[in-house]
This record gives sequence, C-alpha cells and structure tokens, in this order.
Amino acid sequence: MRDSPRNPDDDVEEPTSEEPTPTDEPTADVTADEPSAAAQEDDADERQAEQPDGGQVDETAAAEEVGLESGAPEEPSRRQRRRRAAEVTAGTRPRPRARAPRRDGEAPVEVRAQAKYVRSAPRKVRLVVDHIRGKSVDEARAILTHTTRGAAEDVLKLLNSCVANAENNHELVADELKVGRAYVDEGPTIKRFRPRALGRATKINKRTSHMTITLTEKE
Repeated sequence: MRDSPRNPDDDVEEPTSEEPTPTDEPTADVTADEPSAAAQEDDADERQAEQPDGGQVDETAAAEEVGLESGAPEEPSRRQRRRRAAEVTAGTRPRPRARAPRRDGEAPVEVRAQAKYVRSAPRKVRLVVDHIRGKSVDEARAILTHTTRGAAEDVLKLLNSCVANAENNHELVADELKVGRAYVDEGPTIKRFRPRALGRATKINKRTSHMTITLTEKE
C-alpha cells in the first residue's frame, strides 16, 4: 500500500499564544521628567522680561561696574600713553643730584677711566697730562682744548669719558670734581723697518700708551 503524499502545510508550527513574561524592573518613563514645550516657552519669556535689552547684556557697562567695585586703576588709552612717552623723551636730561657730604674718616670717592693702546708715545702724552693734574674739570677741558699737541685730543676724550662715568654711575656733579691722578704707562711697541742706503734696513719703533685719569671730589 502506497503512502499518501505529505502535505507541506503540516510541518508549519502554529504560533503559540504565550505572552512574554514581564520583567521585574519597571521601565522608567524618560519623558516624564522633561519639561513640556509650553513650559520652556514660559521660562524663556520670563528671562527676556527680566533683562531690559531683550536678553542682551551690555558688556561695557558690566566691565565698568566690575572695575569700579574692585578698585582697579583705569588703564590709559593709546593716545595718552603716546603723549606721556613724548613728554619723557622731549624733556631735558635730569641733572644728577648732589651727593651727600662725606663723613669724617671716610675715603673720598674716586672715578677712573682708562684708555689702552693709544697710538702715541708715552713721553709725548706725559707732557700733556702733567698740565691737567690737580685741576678742576672745567680748567682741564680748557687747557686740553687750547693745547697744540696731538695727544691732547686723546686725553680730552678720556677726560670726558671719566666725567660721564662719575655722573651716570656714581651720581656726581662735574662742577664738584677735579683731576686727582693722571698717569701714562707704556704699551706694546710695534716694530717696523724702513729701507735705507747701501741695502741697509733701519728699525722703526711705533710706541703705544695706556692712559689713566682719576677724578675726585673737591675739598
């Protein structure tokens, strides 16, 4: 006996009517805590009503209020800073203040300036330096200005440098100073040769000098 043909619909499983088991933890309602759209609009209207400029804060007014409350100094404008700088640069150079009187037993202040490797012979420079030793600054300048020797120009430059050191570094006045010590040391000698008659060579010594000037206060 032949088997009857099998119906494919018989293999399909019928859906069960079992309901899913509810979980133990209840699902949280996310939308319950969020404010509604109407509530948000009401809050925005209240904030806009509190601010007089339609919700915009005046930054300059707030900054001025903060500056006044904290007591911070007002920063000068760019034009004021430029004007102050011009006043400082255009003004004359302040005169150095007078030094306090020297106490008894205190060593006098000495300001020194030195020039090395001057291309002049020490013997010629000493003839000029001997004239200004012990003189005041004004007298020494007058003597060096009217001296006809070539070394007088180098000695005058050294004297002006010493006066500048006294004014800028020690706050002294040039009118109250005099030349204390002034001496010249011999520097290295540059040796050269010159051809002479009958094939000879004559040595030439080009001497240099180290000049030193010291200024002290007048008594």
